[in-house]
Amino acid sequence: MGSGVVIDEKGTILTNWHVADSAPRLKVTFANGMTAEADVVGAKPEDDLAVIRARHIPDDLKPATLVSTGGLRPGDEVVAVGFPFAIGPSVSHGVVSGLKREWDFADGRKMTNLIQFDAAANPGNSGGPLVNRNGEVLGIVTGILNPTEQHVFIGIGFAVPIENAAAAVGMSPF
Repeated sequence: MGSGVVIDEKGTILTNWHVADSAPRLKVTFANGMTAEADVVGAKPEDDLAVIRARHIPDDLKPATLVSTGGLRPGDEVVAVGFPFAIGPSVSHGVVSGLKREWDFADGRKMTNLIQFDAAANPGNSGGPLVNRNGEVLGIVTGILNPTEQHVFIGIGFAVPIENAAAAVGMSPF
């Protein structure tokens, strides 16, 4: 289970590669409760990004507004949106803790240029949007740093900036 964000009127959704790749089939649930099968239509595994498209979409589908991270600063308020532990949807509030962070994944991958934040993120938040106080998408939540074997949030989350995510799928974010 993971999260995602609708980025256009055709039902294109940004999420994490580790969410889409691990699923035997993709099923999305929209905010209005409608469900649909979905297909992977693009991916950039090295940035943990996947693009999926729902086969059927709600008539009143409204894509998220994407915004540049150019003016983003440590201390700026952010909200992580997702479906943690399959009990969402859920939002958690925090601040940007750092920019241009690097993170070495346990599987040997290294990601760079990440947004570090302290809004609670847990399994199921992966692929969901990190938004500013205006509800505009700044990034895609990709993981949490946890030095323990427990897979729960301890205060450090990472998101791929929306510029990287949009470029990975071949679109301008603005």
